[in-house]
Amino acid sequence: MLGAGLSRRPVASRDEYLERWSRLHGDVDPARSRLVGGWLRLVYALARPLARAGVVPDAVTLGGLVAAGLVAWLAALGGPWFAVAALVVVLSGLLDGLDGAVALLTDRATRFGFVLDSLVDRVADLLYLLALWLAGAPAGVCVAAGAVTLLHEYTRARAAAGGLPDVGVVTVAERPTRVVITTAFLLAAASYPAAAEEWARAGAVAWLAVSVVGITQLLVVVRRRLR
Repeated sequence: MLGAGLSRRPVASRDEYLERWSRLHGDVDPARSRLVGGWLRLVYALARPLARAGVVPDAVTLGGLVAAGLVAWLAALGGPWFAVAALVVVLSGLLDGLDGAVALLTDRATRFGFVLDSLVDRVADLLYLLALWLAGAPAGVCVAAGAVTLLHEYTRARAAAGGLPDVGVVTVAERPTRVVITTAFLLAAASYPAAAEEWARAGAVAWLAVSVVGITQLLVVVRRRLR
């Protein structure tokens, strides 16, 4: 989807992209985390062709939301469709990173785009958990995992409003981790259909456990820095 009437803009280099990303995230050095650094390099490689083509960042954001909705629908079909759902989780996660990357590469980042991206991310997280529930995970565990995830993101947002100048800490429960967990356990459910419910349950439990550790990490750092 191309932005009608929008002129093509110069596309930033990878170093420029990483520098802009760092400024947007409170001068966090992505090299501090192999997961984050590797993710950003992959996203850059995929976003560059879209940026060159003049794709609108918000369109990529909404595409990620549609993909997350497909994950839940495919999980409801069960059986071999779990594997397809896992692949769509990866697509959804990539689109989540690509929208911001396209905006940064073309210097089109806006405050509304930031809000839309954050909103879509939270809805996508809940749709992933819905997929695990449809695959057989207990509703209570999925609800708890969703609640802790939302608290994790809310805590970071309130810390920023309270004066924290950056993300505080890259926890073990960041969005790439959620994508990996959902993908891995849906693939396991597809590979072992007789034990699909057990794998879905394990995925929801893993999500909850990682989220509890993540919010604990975040709270410790926020309390220390906002005294």
